[in-house]
Amino acid sequence: MNKILYAIVIIATLTSCAESYSIQGSSSVSSLDGSKLYLKTIKDQELKNIDSCDVVHGKFRFAGLLDTVKLANLYMDDEPLMMPVVVEKGEIEIRIDNTSRIVSGSPLNDKLYEFIHRHDQIGSEMNELGHRQSQMLLEGIDEETINRQLSAQAARLAQQEDSLVTNFIVENFDNILGPGVFMMMTGNYQYPILTPQIEDIMSKATKKFKEDPYVKQYYQTALAIQARQNGLLDDTTPQTPQSQYENTDSVGNAR
Repeated sequence: MNKILYAIVIIATLTSCAESYSIQGSSSVSSLDGSKLYLKTIKDQELKNIDSCDVVHGKFRFAGLLDTVKLANLYMDDEPLMMPVVVEKGEIEIRIDNTSRIVSGSPLNDKLYEFIHRHDQIGSEMNELGHRQSQMLLEGIDEETINRQLSAQAARLAQQEDSLVTNFIVENFDNILGPGVFMMMTGNYQYPILTPQIEDIMSKATKKFKEDPYVKQYYQTALAIQARQNGLLDDTTPQTPQSQYENTDSVGNAR
């Protein structure tokens, strides 16, 4: 009897020490109503479910115990909704409508979506260049002048985007956001490559960032591919872990 009571006390103590998460969600998108949502993350190079819930009258809720902070993605059945969610302690809120998707209410989610908002602004400015080109043509401006002006603006915006992404990863080397955005950024590539941006990031990286499983394997694979291309290796191409953000842009938006 004493052993049973002791075991119950131990279980209760361990449970009380575990942190919990609570994610309240609301959606005005009719196609989501009645569907099942999943929080999924990469573990041991596989996409695995963390939690699931049903959308009822535009409302849904995830809740549970948390052993460690995770960066997950929101799915409707097997379809990614392109919404990264940091599963951490706190009262987290997800809002989905036809024009925006926002996760807020906890420190890392607030930081992530502030970054995503700024990244989207740069993307909108880049898209606006196409409209500006059409307008300038209608105004009778010659193509050489148009290309010169818009190319300069496009280069400026591209530099802003690179700086935004690089600085965000560097500032978050030692929490889940740094490796997470690195995964989103490199999800664009058909195979691991070493761009000047990636080399810059890795030259500044902390030990913790370099030891992240995805970052570590991506970088090792990219180095091996580069060495082979330079004639230093001839083995078969190693593979990187499947990214939960494949077919997305640098911050998880559908391509």
